[in-house]
Amino acid sequence: MLKAGIVGLPNVGKSTLFNAVTRTHKAPAENYPFCTIEPNLGVVTVPDERLGQLAKVAQVSKLISTTVEFVDIAGLVKGASKGEGLGNQFLSHIREVDAIVQVVRCFEDPDVVHVAGAIDPLRDIEIVATELILADLEAIRKRQEKISRDVKRGDKRALIEAHLLELLAAHLNKGRAANTLGLPLSPEETEIVRGFFLLTDKPTVFAANVKENDLAGSDNNPQVLKVRDYARTHHGCETIVICAQLESDLADLSPEEGRQYLEETGVKETGVSALIRATYQVLGLRTFFTFNENEVRAWTLHGGDTAIRAARTVHTDFERGFIKAETVAWESLVKEGSVAHAREKGHYRIEGRDYVVRDGDVLLFKHSV
Repeated sequence: MLKAGIVGLPNVGKSTLFNAVTRTHKAPAENYPFCTIEPNLGVVTVPDERLGQLAKVAQVSKLISTTVEFVDIAGLVKGASKGEGLGNQFLSHIREVDAIVQVVRCFEDPDVVHVAGAIDPLRDIEIVATELILADLEAIRKRQEKISRDVKRGDKRALIEAHLLELLAAHLNKGRAANTLGLPLSPEETEIVRGFFLLTDKPTVFAANVKENDLAGSDNNPQVLKVRDYARTHHGCETIVICAQLESDLADLSPEEGRQYLEETGVKETGVSALIRATYQVLGLRTFFTFNENEVRAWTLHGGDTAIRAARTVHTDFERGFIKAETVAWESLVKEGSVAHAREKGHYRIEGRDYVVRDGDVLLFKHSV
């Protein structure tokens, strides 16, 4: 299972958000730096309204969602790349995740200490960015030393690596993340870069943490606007507005109580739901569906995966004896209201093993095992 690491400076709401996302109180969320030392892990279901609509068509009540794992990582401080605070520990934990959710504090509260003494979202983002970039530059330096002999003797792969390392070092030295290099790379080069395991090469989502009273009007919040602009300009990624404390409180309520409370605050959807979906997308994950007389189930695939990979996800027997996949888009099935009507209208297709599964496909596998 792919992991998303929740990162940021101390006391920005990381652990509170983790508790909200996982609907637990596993992570201590105290008002002092480094209250989290060892990372906390939690498996989270991905909200998907399509499941309920498909359940009506299938006339079943059991729904099984896809999941993604979140990791609450210790706070970072300036100098982390040189071991300050819990720097080395923090960076090693980031290396183990597949995507980053960076929590940025966008609220004033005299009762919640800020390690830098004042609220400044862009400064906080830059501190994290700088430390990750410095760690990546050190990793590149070590890799260059390791392959130097192979480069001198003209090893083909080493020469490609050396060229890519030089490009990345120049890009990072401009204060830019590795995942914004923006150069067209061949499949081989892409695989080589992935093997460097650079921290700034990980896909990122920003979570702008605001106070409850500011949630409904967050689109006009100057601090949130700064974070959104930075995220678009430097990472080409989303910013999700959340109130970590509110979300943590909602985790203790029933779904119905939570909906009523949100309505009173003027908010249609929890930030946590949007954040989970955004993280799922940034990890490059896609969803397909299956159903039978008992349940409707969502399954996870990587973007670009084929029908044979989807068959294996459901059951290895489906892969071994794969014949075909009867496929229909979820919207078409819901619109027609039944499998029979969808077939009559020609919405069902027969796809082979090399068909690239689309997000929202409903699949029925035919197999010989």
